[in-house]
Amino acid sequence: MDFLSFIGDNLQIFLSYTGFANATSGHLIMILVGLVFIYLAIAKEFEPMLLIPIGFGILIGNIPFKDAGLQLGIYEEGSVLNILYQGVTQGWYPPLIFLGIGAMTDFSALISNPKLMLIGAAAQFGIFGAYMLSLVFGFDPAQAGAIGIIGGADGPTAIFLSSKLAPNLMGAIAVSAYSYMALVPVIQPPIMRLLTSKKERVIRMKPPRAVSQTEKIIFPIVGLLLTCFLVPSGLPLLGMLFFGNLIKESGVTRRLAETARGPLIDVITILLGITVGASTQATQFLTLNSLKIFGLGALSFVIATSAGVLFVKFFNVFLKRENKINPLIGNAGVSAVPDSARISQIVGLEYDSTNYLLMHAMGPNVAGVIGSAVAAGVLLGFLG
Repeated sequence: MDFLSFIGDNLQIFLSYTGFANATSGHLIMILVGLVFIYLAIAKEFEPMLLIPIGFGILIGNIPFKDAGLQLGIYEEGSVLNILYQGVTQGWYPPLIFLGIGAMTDFSALISNPKLMLIGAAAQFGIFGAYMLSLVFGFDPAQAGAIGIIGGADGPTAIFLSSKLAPNLMGAIAVSAYSYMALVPVIQPPIMRLLTSKKERVIRMKPPRAVSQTEKIIFPIVGLLLTCFLVPSGLPLLGMLFFGNLIKESGVTRRLAETARGPLIDVITILLGITVGASTQATQFLTLNSLKIFGLGALSFVIATSAGVLFVKFFNVFLKRENKINPLIGNAGVSAVPDSARISQIVGLEYDSTNYLLMHAMGPNVAGVIGSAVAAGVLLGFLG
């Protein structure tokens, strides 16, 4: 009898530690969200390199367990997940991501037509528009700055800034930023069609001029000096972005460039995606503020896309007919590289099957990467 009682007591203790005994409706909701992310990545091919790690991370972060000092969860000091998560909370991962982005980015389109930089700058209105809306919704200035950066459609920048300004909101901000990056093919085309006329959609732009190798080498050096002298607080992101581009374009550090844009960025993307996903633990994530952040993120993305398209329309008023810009590339001012540039191409081909906009759209697209990092530096300088 004592033996049976012993077995029964131990079985009861074991069952109390299982996920079935500790599951809440919040955990189940977040697990469903994780499954939706994985479905969108596989079935719809929406940013699978991001949504699969984040979606699976959401599943990991929402396995219910009894808090008994076992050091399992991402928020428990000393746990393996917590140690990996420090790359997010301490801002280590985003600069390494920017290093890889720099090593895989060709700035030729921007160098050949520098005025496209203005489109990337115009799209950053989404950041500052969301900042002001966040203040209206009751967030303090630092939190509002971190939320606003979602409008740049740049996940690493959003993580970097939120780690400095609003660590307690980082999970919601990061998931929101990556979600809207993945939904570029869904969100942007209706806005582009709404804000342009059929005549504007078929504007043909001049072919970009050939860019010399010397110009490509000089660009990251001059870009670093100009942007970081202006906004020193953007140095961690901009410094690594331009360094990555220099090792790509120098022609003598091919192995470093291949490592940065291949194995390194892949490893960091995996770690960042898993830990950001795991940070959506239901007890920490399912709050009213998280819902507000998702709503504000959507608004900021709409504002950024609209600002880019409308700026091109305004800019065209001052340009000669042969120099006019197709406003369908205005959406590419957000820094979702290269997806927003691809959307410019896809929508453009719907109205003229021989008008290829991709190369032109890459100009504001890479300008948007620089612009969002500069905007993050400005916000960090004022609010940090």
